[in-house]
Amino acid sequence: MNRSHHAALRTARTTRLTRVVAAGAAVTVLAAGCVQGEEPADSEDGELGTLTLDFATYNPLSLVIKEHGWLEEELSDAGTEVEWVQSHGSNDANEKLRAEAIQVGSTAGSAALLARANGAAQKTILIENQPEWSALVAGPDSDVESMEDLEGARVAATLGTDPYFFLVQALQQAGMSVDDVEVQNLQHADGATALSNGDVDAWAGLDPIMAGQEQEGAELFYRNVDFNTYSVINATEPFIEDHPDTAQTVVDVYEQARQWAQENPGRTAEILAEYGNIETSVAEQVITERTTFDVDPVPGEDQREVLEEVGPIFLDTGDVSSQEDIDQALETLFHPDFAEDREATDAEGTTSSEGDQ
Repeated sequence: MNRSHHAALRTARTTRLTRVVAAGAAVTVLAAGCVQGEEPADSEDGELGTLTLDFATYNPLSLVIKEHGWLEEELSDAGTEVEWVQSHGSNDANEKLRAEAIQVGSTAGSAALLARANGAAQKTILIENQPEWSALVAGPDSDVESMEDLEGARVAATLGTDPYFFLVQALQQAGMSVDDVEVQNLQHADGATALSNGDVDAWAGLDPIMAGQEQEGAELFYRNVDFNTYSVINATEPFIEDHPDTAQTVVDVYEQARQWAQENPGRTAEILAEYGNIETSVAEQVITERTTFDVDPVPGEDQREVLEEVGPIFLDTGDVSSQEDIDQALETLFHPDFAEDREATDAEGTTSSEGDQ
């Protein structure tokens, strides 16, 4: 079907995004989080009873840590148990952090800034990796081949996440805005399904799901690594203030995982494939082509420069009420102390940690 036919079938619909759907999801998570996130009482010596943190397929190091049981080993002497909760996107992780359903969570840098600008008591304590994890994706039979083809199109995206902000920036660069497309707010996996079913014309994708779609014939018709913000680890302020030793241990274990993943990309891909329920070849593409673990893990100026470009988008989309809130968030978002003092642990773990052979 050519572009003229495409335009004839669908008049350009302009839609100012609202957060009604996102708010509804947040209410559901918050309601559940009030129970799930009730922190067990600290032990008599003040140690944390249970550390609850997330794992996510968009955060490969979390999968490496969980697979090997390193964090459980490192916290065993303190009597701290470890509870893992899966996050399905940055928005999901932010909701869990806000509800204190988790104390440590994985998001994109943009999502961390958005949460902070809206008053969330959480800070970025670590840079997990510098990924090219988002692009704009069209199905194998789609007419969409360029940004110009998106006018009036249906685009799946998860509000409050890097792929959504990637879409906004790409539209702006092409002289358009979100008013020129019909954004369907779907969680990442649901967006990929909608693309496969032909229910949307394009999808603001996220790896590793995106890499799987690509190997099945989908086209990444717009890529720009500069529009991807960093993969970051955040912690709630009460956790940082009350349990700095545990927070330091988390960062130290992440450093062990970072070094291990760089030395063992093949095994890292296998772990990602297992947790993501994807083919190993897809996971290998994500790890070897679109993931950079060799990055300074200390949150600082490089991330600030990227987020300064993203901040004004929050105003354009109505996600933040004032530039003052964004500026204040940028000033207070980073807590670099733990990353600056990091020292990789040497935990053996409870599962095999044999590397690439």
